[in-house]
Amino acid sequence: MKRIFLFMVAAMAGVAASAQYYVDEVNKDILHIRQPRNENRTEFVIPNIDGYTAYKADLHTHTIFSDGHFSMEARVREAWMNGLDVMAVTEHLEHRPHEKNLVKYLKGYTKGAEAKNYGFVSRNRPASGADIMVDLNYPVEIARKEAEKYGLAIIPGIEITRKEAGEYSHFNALFTTDNNTIYAPETMQSLRNAKAQNALVMHNHPGWTHKDMKPTSFEKEVYKAGLLDGIEVMNTAEFYPKAITRAEKYGLFLSSNTDIHYASEGSYRNFGEQRNMTIIFAKDMSLASLREALEAHRTIAYSYGTVVGSEELLRKLFLASVSVRKSSSDYKGRTHYILTNNSSISWLLRRENNDLVELKGNSSILVRLSSSKSNVYTVVNAWYGEDKHLVVDLFGEKK
Repeated sequence: MKRIFLFMVAAMAGVAASAQYYVDEVNKDILHIRQPRNENRTEFVIPNIDGYTAYKADLHTHTIFSDGHFSMEARVREAWMNGLDVMAVTEHLEHRPHEKNLVKYLKGYTKGAEAKNYGFVSRNRPASGADIMVDLNYPVEIARKEAEKYGLAIIPGIEITRKEAGEYSHFNALFTTDNNTIYAPETMQSLRNAKAQNALVMHNHPGWTHKDMKPTSFEKEVYKAGLLDGIEVMNTAEFYPKAITRAEKYGLFLSSNTDIHYASEGSYRNFGEQRNMTIIFAKDMSLASLREALEAHRTIAYSYGTVVGSEELLRKLFLASVSVRKSSSDYKGRTHYILTNNSSISWLLRRENNDLVELKGNSSILVRLSSSKSNVYTVVNAWYGEDKHLVVDLFGEKK
């Protein structure tokens, strides 16, 4: 009996070991290590609101066509794998440092031409006729073609990147029709050229490189001229609470984006985080619907577990995400409730007695309440002002 048992153990071990590999169909000398060969898209669940679908968008991205380090094809695939539905192509209008390498690589094809406009943003000079002439619409064309297989919506755009009076100011023109006709030596004219194409213009990372969040003298001119439609309140891990107040003052949509140059793993997935996104509540994924939603300010900015939006939209999102169910009561008059979060956004809830509760995404928790205590919660990671957080009477609003 012992011998039979040992034989069975050895046989089972052999099966387990051999199950880890399979032989190549063409070359029998090749073994393949058996493991899943398909990568899975990360789904980030956001409930729909008022009949509008929640689309996850990144409105600020870069590739090798400006100063990013990914090809356009890889960037599109990465966006889809990260759970996005929409990606804007926003290469720098003036700054394309990879051109010097591309021209050298294509020696013989370019007939001695030299790339002279790389690093242009730091030189702060207009392009001359001797510079390499490139098709700034081509990156959008590549993105659209690659996005077809993933069902990803591509918003055409360009980033206007200038240094005015010693300070950098960056703006994304979205829904452009011809990126080749936007450049002008004067930054203001470039912005006007974008608006002439009926583009929406967004102020990028308004606090980056600045000493504070006060607009520069040039930025004040841009705001006064009414050339802006949106503003980034979050860029990668930077959060600009004062930009919320500015958005209210000038009627701008709120946005959160990666401004991605390298791989998303480095800033997000290695830390178990979902990449920055602008959540757009739109009728569908057509450019017309996405644009309408931005103009109507139906956006919520998301970054590292923090959400920013209007008080009304945040409340609707929270109530659509969280359900409340009474569980039991005890003889001391305490009632147990089960809170279930049906979204991927974690909510940080604080009561008046400073008890902090974390309701993680796609999970449930048990809370115990007493009739003598307040049931009003502040959602500390939901901002609708530079110092304002969403406040909900959880058990009054959800019955």
